[in-house]
Amino acid sequence: MRQKLLALFQQTYGCAPDTLARAPGRIEFIGNHTDYNGGTVMGASIDRGVWVALALRTDGQRRFFSDFTSALVTLPAGAPMKQSGAASWVNYPLGVLAALPAFGLRAPEGFDYLAISDLPVGAGLSSSAAIELASALAFLAATGQTVERRTLVQVGKHAENNFVGVPCGILDQGVSGFGERDHVVFIDCRGPRFETVPLPADAHFWIFNTHTKHALVDGLFAARHRACMEAAKALGVPLLADVGPAQVEAARDRLPRETYLRAKHVVEEIVRVDRTVLALRRGDLAEVGRLLTASHRSSQHILENSTPELDFLVDRLEATPGVYGARLTGGGFGGAVMALTNSQFGSATAQTVAAAYAQQFGSAPDVLHMQTGPGAELL
Repeated sequence: MRQKLLALFQQTYGCAPDTLARAPGRIEFIGNHTDYNGGTVMGASIDRGVWVALALRTDGQRRFFSDFTSALVTLPAGAPMKQSGAASWVNYPLGVLAALPAFGLRAPEGFDYLAISDLPVGAGLSSSAAIELASALAFLAATGQTVERRTLVQVGKHAENNFVGVPCGILDQGVSGFGERDHVVFIDCRGPRFETVPLPADAHFWIFNTHTKHALVDGLFAARHRACMEAAKALGVPLLADVGPAQVEAARDRLPRETYLRAKHVVEEIVRVDRTVLALRRGDLAEVGRLLTASHRSSQHILENSTPELDFLVDRLEATPGVYGARLTGGGFGGAVMALTNSQFGSATAQTVAAAYAQQFGSAPDVLHMQTGPGAELL
């Protein structure tokens, strides 16, 4: 990827970049919609991500190009303005530029910027957080600035929340920033506090990307966020992480049904995350798998952010030898399923699952055997 990045930068801009950075995508391991509720969540950084190259300019122009579009976007320096249409991907680096001053950091004026990615599109692996963190590292390095990893993560989240306009929590940026090979990242979002937990040796990740996406996904995500905030307010707490399952059950009759269900999922999911940490520390992958599948069933029936395609895959995987557990990964409403397997589950078995899916839905999912990888870094 490094050589591809350098060659494309030279081809696009006629010069070599000053700065290179990369940040990984992530697998949401467990903790669906818990992060923006102040709860606990776990994810793993993967060996695929977004790579960014940058060269400073002296004329105040900001030029953006990527291998996932074909048009050069040229903007003036100054306060970033949100883009639309084919240029909307530029909102992620623009959001970082807009966020830097909020943390007492300088944004570069003019530059040539190029991003490439080997993350599959629409698989729920958080290419958005990867491009935000890689961009932030490149912008800071180009202007001679360094920050703590925690600040880098918060810059990325600020960009997503306040410029891009997605009310995500800290999971995606936190895992991309703090990830380590052969570990998962545990985040207590109230701090936030970040900790890495070793993965047992026989843990393998398989991603089944359905390429399905609900047409109203942004609105549906926002609706879940809104229902959770309403539940917390009705329960008299700032965030749902401040109550437990018993308190939500006690309030069941006075909460609207939808609000109750969303709160029930979140508080029970936080319990599952904490149990997963303990099971990983014991090396009990069978228990981890049971918790992962229980998480999906809660997403399916209580949070209601799954789809028939995702449910089919989880059902099929749950019945397949070598699978510890499976669940949707990401915000839901389409996207991908993650399976945690042992080493006996290989490509042939994965393709059998994919073939059954194709027979049911007419097209096969992409199958990816994911490895864990390092967090965001300068190159």
